[in-house]
Amino acid sequence: MASGFGYHGGVSRCFAYWQEFSKCYAQTDVPSQCNAQAEDYLECLHHTKEIARAKAIKAEFIRKAEHQAHEGRKAADILADGVIVGVGLIQRGEAAHSK
Repeated sequence: MASGFGYHGGVSRCFAYWQEFSKCYAQTDVPSQCNAQAEDYLECLHHTKEIARAKAIKAEFIRKAEHQAHEGRKAADILADGVIVGVGLIQRGEAAHSK
């Protein structure tokens, strides 16, 4: 990965982060000063923070769906309505019938 060549040839997606990290590491006497660059590079490679955030958003969405289920709607109906983030193009229920 740090070679600079991507899977299909050309520059890899994380090569710019690797260059920033190696530049910092080469210029410093204290390697711990490059922790931010190292974290950026590792995040680009593994997406650990992005995955953790997506899991937290999904868990919150499910928690809210279960809470709404106690207010009258079935949890399966709420979850079947679709996506966590909607763009508002498709309206369901009363709003769709009023047009």
